[in-house]
Amino acid sequence: MSDTFVPAKGLENPHLQTLLPRFLRRKPAFSPVWERLELPDGDFVDLAWTENPETAKGKPVAVLFHGLEGCFYSPYAHGLLDAYRRQGWLGVIMHFRSCSGAPNRHPRSYHSGETGDARFFLETLKSRFPDTRVAAAGVSLGGNMLVRYLAEYRDAPLIDAACVVSAPLDLSSCSERIQQGFSKVYQAYLLGSMKRKLATKLQHHGEVGRVSGGSDIAIRNIYQFDDMITAPLHGFADAEDYYQRCSGLSVLSSIKVPLKVIHAKDDPFMTDAVIPAQPLPDNIEYHLCERGGHVGFISGTLRKPEYWLDKTVPAFFSRYLSPANAI
Repeated sequence: MSDTFVPAKGLENPHLQTLLPRFLRRKPAFSPVWERLELPDGDFVDLAWTENPETAKGKPVAVLFHGLEGCFYSPYAHGLLDAYRRQGWLGVIMHFRSCSGAPNRHPRSYHSGETGDARFFLETLKSRFPDTRVAAAGVSLGGNMLVRYLAEYRDAPLIDAACVVSAPLDLSSCSERIQQGFSKVYQAYLLGSMKRKLATKLQHHGEVGRVSGGSDIAIRNIYQFDDMITAPLHGFADAEDYYQRCSGLSVLSSIKVPLKVIHAKDDPFMTDAVIPAQPLPDNIEYHLCERGGHVGFISGTLRKPEYWLDKTVPAFFSRYLSPANAI
């Protein structure tokens, strides 16, 4: 398989690459097995497995961390999980708090640098499958989170290999970019979902961040949401403090496991600020595509689309999940 992404003819536009998967991949190829994982603080995250994990012991495990407001039903998510399944691996997506369709119990939720839930989930995997090889992919926000996680737990990551796709490794620049041009359409969609969840939280909690139950939710963009909700909920002074402390770019060189990073130059959520300017260590493979949009990467033809990520991510993982090459 060629490792070079070539967009489908007529689908070179980054917005077509970004949006078309929602229309072309509406229905998952399999029905997931759901499981609720109770967390130490009394909250929970929901897992969606490609098959019953109790009857799949011995198979390598391939994890997926989704993007902002994503879930199993996001086209890239069920697509990648099906690609894992077809490799003969046990696939699983960990939904961040409030992203599985059920509101979480506490006011706090998730963010680009929140690694605690991922750590508890991976520790649970290790205890249930102690001799199993594990790889993890992170997409968009989940990719930045995974970079932060791998740097924070670099000496004991509980992961044998990782891949991040379309990760906003410079959060401040990405927050500005999504407020410009057509990208404001994506912001409106994401912000609408975030504000609906916030309204639900306010029915159960008198105050969430800097917003109280009786006030109008006067939040017009993702920066304001991060400034008024994400930052105060999770111990940051403001949005800029959150962005500075949680961006993944500055910690890439701390990561020790094999890591593949995939970006597209034309990603409408990103700027060149996410592209590493300094040489990376040998364990990190950086793949910058000319085109691909945001988590798009549609090749083939419009009549018969092919999803490049479904091939290139498993191809990278197979180096480390196959018995002969496991580290």
